[in-house]
Amino acid sequence: MRICVLGLGYVGAVSAGCLAKDGHEVIGVDPERTKVDLINAGRSPIIEKDIGAIIQEQVGAGRLSATTELSHAVRHTDLALVCVGTPSLPNGGIDLRFVRRVCEQIGQAIQTHAGAPVIVMRSTMLPGTMREVVIPLLEKSSGKRAGEEFGVCINPEFLREGTAVHDYYHPPKTVIGEVNRASGDLLAALYASMPGPMIRTDIETAEMVKYADNCWHALKVGFANEVGNLCKALAVDAHRVMDIFCQDQKLNLSPYYLKPGFAFGGSCLPKDLRALLYKAKTLDVTLPILSSVLPSNQLQIERGVQAVVEKGHKAIGILGISFKAGTDDLRESPMVELTERLLGKGYDVRVYDRNVSLASIHGANRDYILHKIPHLARLMVPSINDVLSHAKTIVIGNAAPEFAEVPRKIRQGQTVIDFVRVSKSRSVAGVYEGLCW
Repeated sequence: MRICVLGLGYVGAVSAGCLAKDGHEVIGVDPERTKVDLINAGRSPIIEKDIGAIIQEQVGAGRLSATTELSHAVRHTDLALVCVGTPSLPNGGIDLRFVRRVCEQIGQAIQTHAGAPVIVMRSTMLPGTMREVVIPLLEKSSGKRAGEEFGVCINPEFLREGTAVHDYYHPPKTVIGEVNRASGDLLAALYASMPGPMIRTDIETAEMVKYADNCWHALKVGFANEVGNLCKALAVDAHRVMDIFCQDQKLNLSPYYLKPGFAFGGSCLPKDLRALLYKAKTLDVTLPILSSVLPSNQLQIERGVQAVVEKGHKAIGILGISFKAGTDDLRESPMVELTERLLGKGYDVRVYDRNVSLASIHGANRDYILHKIPHLARLMVPSINDVLSHAKTIVIGNAAPEFAEVPRKIRQGQTVIDFVRVSKSRSVAGVYEGLCW
């Protein structure tokens, strides 16, 4: 393909060099003459392993060049990759001035483009930026319609400084957010030989994925450091602890606990987190990330209560009250707290959970119900249908398989609030919706 790369910073220089190495005809564009001159001299404008040799080779082969003239480059290419910076503003927001400027310039350039070029944003931008800023500016400046007379995609990058060339050729995933299918087809063809999954999705999801990735990486670094700080105070080898931690790829390094839903509970997570925080306090070790976990969890319970209250119905049904499906454990179940909060507000509640029955449970859980929440037994009903016939608002609290058909069984005027997403049915506000999906 004929490709122009707009912005020859870290991402742009690596993308331009690697695309040229793949056999494409690439023009790099940057307003800074120094970067352009370096590229044309076969030298890299950034310090990054391997990219200098690639740029030198590709400039020598005639596949890579650079210019300060954006309009010429855009008019003579099939695909434009936008890699301009999105730095922070003093208030923490992102500065879109470079994005706005380049979109206006691209729009003016494609006014006279003979074909229907695809504009691909690689710059990191918050969800909504493509729809509210990028596309309107491109359309206004060009006088053309996105998805009809030119294509638009967002293609977040996942390059790490120091290993960017390796990461380019070995991506963990390739994400394409597309305005229309044809735009995504051209970009997908560019990455057809890449390993790893290729995900084609809507532009808002693609925008958000980059932030989810980076915030998760930041959280992991902070978590490991807090574990390390406490380990040092306890004279424990933190590296050994985390080496063992990372060997568990069934739970610790997996998607198991990473599904948006309701609060955590049970007999382990809250108790152990409190114990560790107490121990840290006795050692004068501050753990701000770990200290924020329980308040965040409590806030999710508050959101759950508010979601029910906002529906305006007094007759409430709870499906699943144990802290997770397949157990009768009610200790620190967030669903128990939610139920009690609703009772305290005067709601008429019915509860069904196949695994929770005074007639069948024994030991600690039976004692917990009899002494801690004896009023709960009076709310229990024997079947899902008993809940559905009573309630106007139905809350699904755990992922028991028998709840999967509930969204299709509701009557006119009923609402299902699904905390765990038992069904892949589309979320419809006021009919079937989640707490954080």
